[in-house]
Parts: sequence; structure tokens; C-alpha cells
Amino acid sequence: MKADPNTMPHPDLIAHHRQTCRDIIRLAPGIWTAVGYAAANVHLIDGSRTATIIDTTESTEAAANVLAEFRKLTDKPVGRIIYTHSHRDHISGASVFTDGSVPIIAGHLFSSDLVGVNESRISANKALDRRTQAQFGIGLTDEERISLGCGPGDRPMKGLGAGHIEPTERIAKDKVVDLDGVAAKLILSPGETPDHMVVWLPEQGILFCGDNWYHAFPNLYAIRGTPYRDFATWAQSLGQLASLQSEVLSPGHTRPVFGAAAVQEVLTTTRAAILHVMRATADGMDEGLSVDDIAASISLPEALASKPWLKELYGKLSWSVRAFAAGTLGWYDGNPTHLGTISSIDRARHMAHLAGGATALMEAAVVAEDLEWRLELCDHLMALGKPVQELKAETLVQLAESEINATARNTYLWEANRLRKAVQ
Repeated sequence: MKADPNTMPHPDLIAHHRQTCRDIIRLAPGIWTAVGYAAANVHLIDGSRTATIIDTTESTEAAANVLAEFRKLTDKPVGRIIYTHSHRDHISGASVFTDGSVPIIAGHLFSSDLVGVNESRISANKALDRRTQAQFGIGLTDEERISLGCGPGDRPMKGLGAGHIEPTERIAKDKVVDLDGVAAKLILSPGETPDHMVVWLPEQGILFCGDNWYHAFPNLYAIRGTPYRDFATWAQSLGQLASLQSEVLSPGHTRPVFGAAAVQEVLTTTRAAILHVMRATADGMDEGLSVDDIAASISLPEALASKPWLKELYGKLSWSVRAFAAGTLGWYDGNPTHLGTISSIDRARHMAHLAGGATALMEAAVVAEDLEWRLELCDHLMALGKPVQELKAETLVQLAESEINATARNTYLWEANRLRKAVQ
């Protein structure tokens, strides 16, 4: 897809990208994390005779790059791999680190929706694939996809999803394990996914938390399409992680956090932000407000909004409102108007009639200063068969320029390119 020369990323996304440059970070003697080599981090624990790998990236090429760096630190064979959870970007490079002859350990609920999917499971797989490509900007240039919100946009894609190895051991309850001379505890900690399992090294005070925390507002709803991510459970797990009083927090994305006070602050404030979304959404629904109105007005209290790790670089407050409302009460918002159904083309015809005809509707779309409103008018016109794909694409690009959320930016640009390609 061709880059759009007019798209300038939000300054916060540029700064976030610079924080995820390639780096091998020493957490303690014999323990490192690889940041910026892929969407997700890879962690290395050097035992007495073997090494332990925690998470394996989303592609075999990225995993090979990480392994080459790790081989500069230790020549010990990999003795085991631990998956913190089943998202593709954490499980797809395992074959680079092992031939499959070592234990692959995961939580007992481990189940991926993008890797090793059973075809008998009924799912909108084509829609999921398209929306996943849009969210992560697959096919965009490095200049367009400046950031993923949780990691670098410019990472290797060869072998995407190709190196996954199914777990050989599934942990059904918290378990103390010996990582070849390094004492560890595997703790079930559902959050971003139900199958999350964190790795706690009590002697070193190091916590590998997977995606239950990273340096961005949590992705309480992924626009690629996911089942409901239980907000209350995620908040509870963050409280559980805070109770460990770790000295180092090494997440699945973005850079580690050092110092007990700093770790406590990021975990407790992120928990507070999730609870705030839950409370604000519930209160709004109790008052009879529409989900649209709650989503349009929600904000974090200043004490939370001022925290750099709660910027909406990856998750987004308004999307979280919608997810919590739908996840707890379903799609019906309490307004009986919405119990009926009007097709897109019928709604477009009614809108054109009110505007004074399709030509007047087109004129309104062209001059609309509210970009979101212009998109809605474009959708009505497209339903009527009017050629406004370029106008919609231009509007999406304009929205991308001011968007701090990386996945929204990627989606705007990806869909703009798709529209332009369709009319070529």
C-alpha cells in the first residue's frame, strides 16, 4: 500500500515509538528482556545449565533476531518456554528457540483466536483477519504505522504466526517451579485474556506480567474484535500483582519499570483507571444516558489522566465504555427505538430526503467541518451508490493525523488505503 505523504503522526506516538527502540535490558544478573525487536517482548532467564524463554514474539524472523542477541549473553540450550498468554504476538516464534523437545508451559485456559484455530469453531474469521490487519496496520509503510500503541510499528513480519508450538504443560493452579536453579512461581492472573499467567521471581523481586500491564491505557477492548475482556477480573488481577511488592515489572510490551514505588504506582493507578471506567459507565446507564453520550463525555480524573502510562496510546476510554456496556448488559441500550431495525440503505434514503436529495447530501458532506459527521454522511452516500470513497479516505487520513491512539490511526490509514485501492 502506498504511503500518504500528508500523514503526520501525533507527537505522543512519535515519542512512544522512540521508547520502544531495540534494546536488551538487564533486569538482574542472568535475567534480560528484549524490547523493540517485535510487537511483544521476549524474556531470558539464564539457569545453571539451561535457559528459560518467556514469550516468543509474533514471527519467526523476529524470534531469530532476538535469539541472536541472547546468544551473545549465554550459550546454554533453551530448557523450557513459558507463554504468559495466547495472543499471537507472544506465541509465534517458539520453533526458533526449540525443536519442540522441551516443555512448553501455559495456563490451563490457553486458547488463541489467531494461531492454530480449529476450523470447526464457528467464527467470523475473514472479518477478524481484515480488522486485525487494520488495527495493526499490516501493509502500511513504516512511516504510516509509526507505533502499535504497545510496541514499535517497524518490526519483522516474515513468518508471522508460523513458529507456534502448542503447550505441553498447562497450569491449572498457582505453582512453584524451578527454572534450573532460579526459583519462580507461576500465578494464574486473568486480565487482558482469561488465560493469563504471570511469572514471579521472589528472590530477585522480578515480575513478568504479560499484557496485564504495559505503558499505555489498557486495551480493554480491541477493535479487531474480541470477546468481552472482564474489566473487574483485570482490575482484581492488578491488585493481586501489586500485592507482590515487586522491585521490577517486566511487561509483555514496552520497557520495564524499576523500583518498588514506581511499580506500585503504575499497577495501582491502572487498576484505578479501569474501575473508573466501570463506575462512570454504570452510573451513566443508571441515569438513563445513552452509551454514545457516556462514551463521548468520559474522561479520567486529573490524578490519573496526568500519568504518562495512562495515555490512550493503545486502549481508548470511549471504546472501553462501549465494551463494558455491551459486556455487562448486552447490545440493547434501554432505548426502545433501537429494538427495531432500519437497513443502511433505508436510513440513507431518509437522510437524503431530509437533506433535500442526494445532491444536497453530497454538498453537506463536502463542507462538513466535523470529521466524524462527514464520515457518517459519506457512509449514507455510499449506501446510495454515490462515488464518495475518496472523500471518505481523505477524511480518515485527516482523523489519523490528530489521533493519539495507535490502533485507531492504523485503522484509519489502512481503511483509507483500502477505499482508494477499491476504486482504482
